[in-house]
Amino acid sequence: MNFKEADLIIKHSHKISSLADLSARNNNISAEMYEKYDVKRGLRDSNGKGVLCGLTEISDVISWKTEDGKRIPVKGELIYRGYDVKDLVRNTIGENRFGFEETVYLLLFGKLPTKNELIEFNDILSDFRVLPKNFVRDVIMKQPSKDTMNMLARCVLNLYSYDPDPDNVSLPNVLRQCISLIAQLPMIAAYSYRAYRYASTDGESLIIHKPLPEYSTAQNVLHVLRKDSAFTDLEAKVLDVALTLHADHGGGNASTFTTHLATSTGTDTYSSTAASLGSLKGPKHGGANVKVMQMLENIKDNVRTSSRSAVYDYVKKIIDKKAFDKTGLVYGIGHAVYTVSDPRAEILKIYAGKLAEAKGRTDEFELYNNVAEAASKIMREKKDLHKPLNPNVDFYSGFVYSMLNLPTALYTPLFAIARIAGWSAHRMEELTCGGKIIRPSYACVQENREYVPIDKRK
Repeated sequence: MNFKEADLIIKHSHKISSLADLSARNNNISAEMYEKYDVKRGLRDSNGKGVLCGLTEISDVISWKTEDGKRIPVKGELIYRGYDVKDLVRNTIGENRFGFEETVYLLLFGKLPTKNELIEFNDILSDFRVLPKNFVRDVIMKQPSKDTMNMLARCVLNLYSYDPDPDNVSLPNVLRQCISLIAQLPMIAAYSYRAYRYASTDGESLIIHKPLPEYSTAQNVLHVLRKDSAFTDLEAKVLDVALTLHADHGGGNASTFTTHLATSTGTDTYSSTAASLGSLKGPKHGGANVKVMQMLENIKDNVRTSSRSAVYDYVKKIIDKKAFDKTGLVYGIGHAVYTVSDPRAEILKIYAGKLAEAKGRTDEFELYNNVAEAASKIMREKKDLHKPLNPNVDFYSGFVYSMLNLPTALYTPLFAIARIAGWSAHRMEELTCGGKIIRPSYACVQENREYVPIDKRK
């Protein structure tokens, strides 16, 4: 921010604050009005079930089963193109392979690749990882931002200018653009973070490693971010698992629905992706794992022992709005869709434990488990719930990233690096099967008024 901008903010801050109050007073629709018009707030029924507004073959999120006309909560399942994500992770790890690229192929093309198909696809991704000539210098370095998600959106929009055919929405052209973005987003995130650190920190060197063609996405993330490019196989495999688990989550999550919405207008791939990035950036969506980390740091600062009773007492203070941010929220516990358990959290917990053992952080891992246990018990009692309340994927993902020495500024971008695979698949599906612009209805409840001449207004 330059001095002129700072002066303008100071000059007009009081008036703008008053105008914001005026806006708030004149935007005041009561909860009763939503009930009167039977509005599905958040596109959800009163029982929490999402309003059906589309069909997809890409992935499914299972949390209920119907028996004798009744909805019965079940252990959560995440299905990619008909395959349980647990099976995908278990088999790729069992075969000592990286699974994210295979998952991307599956989401985009609807089938698991053969060995040769996967080799060919990896070669394509490898070629596309290299950013356009001078892009780092002219775009990333010239105006770095402390918010890497902001940089991702800006850089994606800038890539439009480097594309010889950016507005062509034919499937071959869109697929080419999507594959390019899937390959390049990890590099953009890493370079953007490094550029900001260089610009804002005295004495920190600017290190820009080129991606290596023989490396997977997870390996290249660690290679590009670390000054010495060194990492263990376990570190790369755990990051690969995290990327696989975040690659898609049905068509109804906010950022993926944004993809469908933007795509239905006929807009270009870069605009659609930037819109989805903006949606994911919100703390109610992609930024939740950062809040989990902040909460756990607060607990470590205020609880001298990690015993279950001490943790229980402090978590109760958090829920009673007497500690941490005093919102009463225990971040990373529960989920809007999953009822009994989040399968992604179950998988990531296993690998978080393996990584914690390798890193000598088992005590901290135990603290996470104690917090989850305490929060579940207290919240169930407080809300009189008769179903389990377990951690979601955000509860463990931040801990995993911290053990990988990844900066907090990249936690949400890592989500984007994975989820762009799903966005791309859903964009292709919308272009192929959608056809109509997505246009939901809003009822206007403002009464009509007579125009008042300016001299008679109060």
